[in-house]
Amino acid sequence: MDDPALSSPRHLSRRSLMTTGVLAAGAMGVAAPAVGTPLTGPARASAGVTKRVTLYAEQLPGGLYGYGLAPGQATVPGPVLEMYEGDTLEITLVNTTNQRLSIHPHGVDYSTDSDGSPLNASYNGPGETRTYVWRSREMFAASGRRFMPGSAGYWHYHDHAMGTDHGTAGVAKGLYGALIVRRRGDILPEKQFTVVFHDMTINNRMAPDTPMFEANLGQRVEWIAIGHGNLFHTFHLHAHRWADNRTGMLEGPSDPSQVIDNKDLNPGSSFGFQVLAGEGVGPGVWMYHCHVQNHSDGGMVGLFLVRNADGSMPPGAEEAIHRFRGHTHQHGR
Repeated sequence: MDDPALSSPRHLSRRSLMTTGVLAAGAMGVAAPAVGTPLTGPARASAGVTKRVTLYAEQLPGGLYGYGLAPGQATVPGPVLEMYEGDTLEITLVNTTNQRLSIHPHGVDYSTDSDGSPLNASYNGPGETRTYVWRSREMFAASGRRFMPGSAGYWHYHDHAMGTDHGTAGVAKGLYGALIVRRRGDILPEKQFTVVFHDMTINNRMAPDTPMFEANLGQRVEWIAIGHGNLFHTFHLHAHRWADNRTGMLEGPSDPSQVIDNKDLNPGSSFGFQVLAGEGVGPGVWMYHCHVQNHSDGGMVGLFLVRNADGSMPPGAEEAIHRFRGHTHQHGR
């Protein structure tokens, strides 16, 4: 049986999650209207809402730590936090551990008291509760016929206080997760997968114990890839490709975005994209892995199982999974 600390949070409907600003890893959703019409003038910030969520930082078996939406539900990685441009997210972090820790975001706006770093005395002491406020905004017109970027993107959050003033121990032990800021009108996925490359692990696991993600043929799947640690990586997904832009989708026949199936994933970086599971290639077992050769040989590889449209197993899938689980990776190289 899988360690519950390393499995996805409980299933919640996307409607309730988008209302509270939180999307659990792997949760299902309802497709939104198509991507919005092209910008025809200066973008105006929408009247955003303030969404509130409570996260619990907990110690887990095996020396790990995680964030969770309720007591006893911490996972590695933590839940996906999600909001629209213009929204504010208030996170009440409850530290149930005996360690100093925090939560620090990428890609959004915040004041020094929500920085999540000891530099600004922004952290939770052992057993303490603290609220962090993250703000987002739409792009806006600047001088010289230029636009300042908004917050939309695939970002991430992590500890910045355990072990050192940079949270090195907290990140190494699993205190991290995905943060998505959507542009209004973005297409919502049916499934989400968070993949974190940290040194020689994926979500703090090594093959053959790395996560196996599943979808049915044709389902819209969103991948959020995050890099941590001290090593440089690349993320490769077999048999699927995406546009190297904000969403992974082309916005029209003249969109100049490069179409790729492999991208650098280095410490502190993140990106995301959507694909249709098995589109053009059919169901089957497909690998995702680091394409630095000795990293994939060393265990930085997992499986993406695309089932038939009715949810049944495609021919050869069970055999491929067994071969993967029986394969000896050269850990420690």
